Amino acid sequence: MSSSCAVYTSVRTELFNSIANPSRLIAPTRTFHHRSKCEMNRRSFALRGLVASGASVMGSALTAEAAEGVERLPFKPDGYNFWTWRGHKIHYVVQGEGFPIVLIHGFGASAFHWRYNIPELAKKYKVYAVDLLGFGWSEKALIEYDAMVWKDQVVDFLKEIVKEPAVLVGNSLGGFTALVSAVGCREQVVGVALLNSAGQFGNPNGETDKSEESILQKAILKPLKEIFQRVVLGVLFWQAKQPARIESVLKSVYVNTSNVDDYLVESITMPAADPNAGEVYYRLMTRFMLNQSKYTLNSVLNELSCPLLLLWGDLDPWVGPAKANRIKEFYPNTSLVNLQAGHCPHDEVPELVNKALLDWLSTLPTDAPLQTV
Repeated sequence: MSSSCAVYTSVRTELFNSIANPSRLIAPTRTFHHRSKCEMNRRSFALRGLVASGASVMGSALTAEAAEGVERLPFKPDGYNFWTWRGHKIHYVVQGEGFPIVLIHGFGASAFHWRYNIPELAKKYKVYAVDLLGFGWSEKALIEYDAMVWKDQVVDFLKEIVKEPAVLVGNSLGGFTALVSAVGCREQVVGVALLNSAGQFGNPNGETDKSEESILQKAILKPLKEIFQRVVLGVLFWQAKQPARIESVLKSVYVNTSNVDDYLVESITMPAADPNAGEVYYRLMTRFMLNQSKYTLNSVLNELSCPLLLLWGDLDPWVGPAKANRIKEFYPNTSLVNLQAGHCPHDEVPELVNKALLDWLSTLPTDAPLQTV
């Protein structure tokens, strides 16, 4: 199920346009061969598209052009490192030495989405990039997916692999996962950085109608609905994971299509070819993506206790700057960096994201002796 943004974006665009904004991903202004993946979205939790390159940080004008020759993480078809979590194989990348930073990708993406960030950040820090269960090179487990599954995975990754205080950095779905993980592991997370994060603010006055299902609904309507969903999603998933379709979708959501390269397309098609990918996709779309309202930014931010950085692509058509401003207003211990980029600024304008992230990291108490947790 770990097909990347293109697969999910394509299917979602075609199937769920009416219920939520489709998710996408957009690329940098670089002139490289390999591209990054992004995430899909749903008005609440999913992720959204990306856009242009170029950026202005904190209102100041940083050059919008991505520098040529930016070091890129080598693509490895077999992945890098693996860890067994609750009986499932989890893929992760680790490079560098120093204070730990954990990078968390968005919906449909993988550790390879951080291809332009890992090498640069690893010059000063120990950088981990983990594939969430069901995505990338991690196992396509046939479980009931829920935001708390990924929270538990990241918390255990911190305790069993990182074993030290760390900073969490997440894009889109990975951003919300970073937030709930920080709340679930306060003693080990000293800071969180979000890039166009998923998640929605709840309505404090809104009440969900939890009326019981009738016998007719349980016995007939619900099974018929599941059969229909499975058939439709199965067909759309098969269409969407074709390389030509993936390339077409990516080019429709990347401002600079030169970034839609073999690296990106292959990093999407390989996970989507897993025998369980279609079933995981079905479970995510029918159980997780359409039932996210019980997890709100309000409730998570109310429990957060560490510094927060927002690296926000203001040209993201689905998760625009208004959301970043609202998060900053709700959680005062927040630094906001506005970028002229789309949904995945770390891949569109990695030089700017890397610089802003390094500047912020230098303000955190990361120089203290590391304690084993």
